[in-house]
Amino acid sequence: MNGQSYLILHGLGGSGPDHWQTWLANELAQRNFHVSYPTFSQFDSPDKDVWLEELHSVVKAIPTDHQLTVITHSLGCLLWLHYAAIQPKRIAEQVILVAPPSPKVIIPEAKTFYPVPLKKNNLSRSAAETLFVHSSNDPYCSMEDAKNYQNLAHPSIVIPNAGHINSNSRHGKWPWMLDQCLTNEKISLNI
Repeated sequence: MNGQSYLILHGLGGSGPDHWQTWLANELAQRNFHVSYPTFSQFDSPDKDVWLEELHSVVKAIPTDHQLTVITHSLGCLLWLHYAAIQPKRIAEQVILVAPPSPKVIIPEAKTFYPVPLKKNNLSRSAAETLFVHSSNDPYCSMEDAKNYQNLAHPSIVIPNAGHINSNSRHGKWPWMLDQCLTNEKISLNI
């Protein structure tokens, strides 16, 4: 097994078999990487505290001698932001936040995840590098609201007209994300 681990965090409703996160988990596992892709409980009406406990258990099971890359989508991004806010030290080398929902528009099914902790030092303390990936027409986060995340994470990438960057917006296989995970270099801004 390689000395690299990947933690993939789904959003509200899970990711499902056709989502890029599921494809990515399978691709990384086939390359003999340690991959944690937990399914959080009650993913249609989650409780932040329960998800935080479940996430903490998953993180504790990741080999401590591995470098960790965290890849989140949608509500999984908010989960990571809450988790990072309570961590006293670095957990990951790289975090990729993909399509987080607006920090200003509360999703009723996920109301326990609000308010969103939007402090840059939480991210810089918990990870060496954080990348924010957003779509120009994400129905869950306007470009104006996305600025809250762009101020937290550098670099930041905006993909034109990619919807919520999920299977509904034709993001099943996502080779760029796989390349991003496999590279030993800094984040690639070329999608």
